[in-house]
Amino acid sequence: MKKTSLSLISLFSVLTCASANAGVIADFYIGGMVGAGGHTLFTKDSHESAPSRLIGAVAGVDIPVVRAELEYNYLDSSELSTNAAMLNIYAKMPSTLIMPYIGAGFGMVFGGEHKYDEKGTEYKFDIDSTTAYQAMLGATVDILAVPLKFDIEGRALYAPDIYKISGTSTTPDLLEYNVRVKMRYIF
Repeated sequence: MKKTSLSLISLFSVLTCASANAGVIADFYIGGMVGAGGHTLFTKDSHESAPSRLIGAVAGVDIPVVRAELEYNYLDSSELSTNAAMLNIYAKMPSTLIMPYIGAGFGMVFGGEHKYDEKGTEYKFDIDSTTAYQAMLGATVDILAVPLKFDIEGRALYAPDIYKISGTSTTPDLLEYNVRVKMRYIF
């Protein structure tokens, strides 16, 4: 076989069949993410929505069928800013280049504030630390022969009773929904 033909076959094999850490049972990773979407604050009597954006960081382990990660997000809009720390578990559909997944997370929302202006009066509420839950649906794009993976996903995060309005029993709930892109560096 000619040297050129063998070289082309080898290159094609590496680009279509080999990941950066082929043969490794568990991939450890760190990464960052950006996203955009919106949030809705609601009580039994009312709700308000606004566009929002987020930045975040992750660290985790990726094994053939599942992935587990710790995640930090900073959620921000014109009225609301808060932090979220989550533990996520993903179930993956095995594939080569594009891998669909579904996931769930549990953690907490903490710090930050909700401020808004109503009829010329400005209101400001500090966000309490409270439990949060989230669900994710997305796909991982594997960059072959390079230790990078990109996740493109949609998410919904729910946090009940994020603060108490003084003098009432009203406690708004937060629903954050977004689309995000995550880049993970595989060790």
